Amino acid sequence: MDYTPQQDRYTNGMVYRRCGNSGIQLPVISLGFWHNFGFIDNYATALDMVKYAFDHGICHFDLANNYGPPAGSAEENFGRMMKQCFAPHRDEMFISSKAGHEMWDGPYGGCSSRKNLMASIDQSLRRMNIDYVDIFYSHRYDGVTPIDETMQALVDIVHQGKALYIGLSKYPIEKLLYALNYLHEAGVPCLAYQGRYNMFDRLMEERHLQICASKGIGVVAFSPLAQGILTDKYLNGIPADSRAARPEGYLKTSDVTSEKIAKVARLKTIADERGQSISQLALAWVLRRDEVSSVIIGARNLDQLKDSLRTTSKLTLDTSEINRIEEILK
Repeated sequence: MDYTPQQDRYTNGMVYRRCGNSGIQLPVISLGFWHNFGFIDNYATALDMVKYAFDHGICHFDLANNYGPPAGSAEENFGRMMKQCFAPHRDEMFISSKAGHEMWDGPYGGCSSRKNLMASIDQSLRRMNIDYVDIFYSHRYDGVTPIDETMQALVDIVHQGKALYIGLSKYPIEKLLYALNYLHEAGVPCLAYQGRYNMFDRLMEERHLQICASKGIGVVAFSPLAQGILTDKYLNGIPADSRAARPEGYLKTSDVTSEKIAKVARLKTIADERGQSISQLALAWVLRRDEVSSVIIGARNLDQLKDSLRTTSKLTLDTSEINRIEEILK
């Protein structure tokens, strides 16, 4: 398949932020493959979204070994895209993968042992048809594996040339601090921390954001739209084709509470005044924090992707708007 990216892809509206104290710059909007890119989804639609994203300055693509569904299929589809369209542009792309959640049968198919991580990175590289990932994350602290074992495996993955940088995701504070110190002492410091952060989930504000800033680590926020709740999708009920209605998804109908929807309706007033959609306001709200290098979106179709990308034209929130949002979120 012939594909020639737009020549103005880095100057047509995307904003880039430095990732912590590193030399890496990330687009403020990154494309995640958690949902909508597996074998159960339409491949042509997924490819159109990735091409449009790349044409509009998104060079950071976030994957994990268990993304799909089924597990592994998002990476396989991405590998197919690499062969079809993006192999000549590999050096322009910042590709991430992760391991740590259940992926295959048996005692070594999940968690964060050295055996699991070493097998996982090799499997991911094969699926994605690439020689290395730009950043490889420990997907979670599993509560079982000694952190030293997990961190040393990550360090060795970098030394083996299978990843350029290391990241951590979903680590409790004390475990995070220990892991960061281990990586620093090993000479392979953590580049980025991934955590869930949105208007309805602000746990990151308690300590994670401050610690990452003090350590020179970039924050990459996932679920910035609360899996679609922070859009206009659920203002009039739960659509049949929505994420909450899909049995294989993590968002349940019970998550779409009347209290949250009432707040979204009030947020819509502020978004309307700004000439934005609710989702654009929600993304700008996450990006108001200097600690956040990028937000990961999980668009289902091209219209959703285009809507998110328009956020970059109006990122700044003034004090009055922030105060009004805080009042709504109380």
